[in-house]
Amino acid sequence: MEELLRTTDITLIPLAKTLLDGQGIDSFELDVNMSVLEGSLGILPRRLMVRSADLEAARRVLRDFGIAFEAGA
Repeated sequence: MEELLRTTDITLIPLAKTLLDGQGIDSFELDVNMSVLEGSLGILPRRLMVRSADLEAARRVLRDFGIAFEAGA
């Protein structure tokens, strides 16, 4: 698995997951339960992971929809 996206914006990951699902790219969200530890302040980033083979296609999908991402851009 490769990191595609890292963000503290709780609305960005569901949007990215929906776009990737629409293109048949599986993704997995990490660090979801960290909000329990931080008290839902939104200071700890969540990560969206994809298969290594899907990384470039996933990056293209995010770029095509204007979603900025940090990991390995």
